[in-house]
Amino acid sequence: MNADRSLHTELLPAREREARRLLVVLHGLGDSLEGYRWMPTELRLPWLNYLLVNAPDDYFGGYSWYDIYGDAAPGVARSRALLTALLEDLPRRGFELANTALFGFSQGCLMALETGLRFPHPLAGLIGISGYLHDVATLLQELSPLAAGQRILMTHGTQDPLLPIAPVRKQVELLKARGLDVQWREFNKAHTIAGEEELGLIRDFLCTCRWGQSLKPE
Repeated sequence: MNADRSLHTELLPAREREARRLLVVLHGLGDSLEGYRWMPTELRLPWLNYLLVNAPDDYFGGYSWYDIYGDAAPGVARSRALLTALLEDLPRRGFELANTALFGFSQGCLMALETGLRFPHPLAGLIGISGYLHDVATLLQELSPLAAGQRILMTHGTQDPLLPIAPVRKQVELLKARGLDVQWREFNKAHTIAGEEELGLIRDFLCTCRWGQSLKPE
C-alpha cells in the first residue's frame, strides 16, 4: 500500500483555452490514467478539461484503489480521503467545484460515488460506469446534505462477468428510494464501455450537468 498522501494526476487541457469546466477521471483495477487519454477525442467536448488520476496502490503494472482480496474498507476509506483532498484543492488550481464532475469506471465508479455523495460541496455531476457501492447502508447514513440535489449517471452491463448486474440494481433502487437523482441505464455489454452508444449517453449527460448552462458537443 502506498503511504503517499497525494494522488498522481495529469491534466488534459480543454481545446477552448479559457474553459474551466473539469472532469475528474478515475480508472478501474489494474489500469492507470494512461487508459483514459482517449476521452477528449471520443467525447468531443471542447469546453471540458480532464484530470486523469492514478489510484494509490500498485497492482500488476497498474494501480488499485483498494484491496479486492481482503477487507476493502480501509482502502476505500483511505482513497476516499485522498480524493476528497484532491477535490478540495481544485479551486487553488483554478477549477471551481461547481464546475467539476466525477467519472469512474469499475473500482473508479465505486470511488466516485462513495466520495461524491459524501462531498460537502456541490459538484456538476457524478458518473459511475460498471461499478458498485462498497457499503450502501453506511453511505446512506453519511450522505452529504447536498446529495439529494446531485445529478448521477450510472450504467452497467447485463453480461458483466466480473460484477453481476443484479446486486447493483438493488443498490440503485436504494439510492432512488432515498430520493437521489440517479439516471440508470443497462447495456448489453460485458465489463467495458459499450462504444458510441454508451459514450453518447455520457456525452449527453455531461452537456446537461449543472454547469450553469446547457452545453453542446462539437
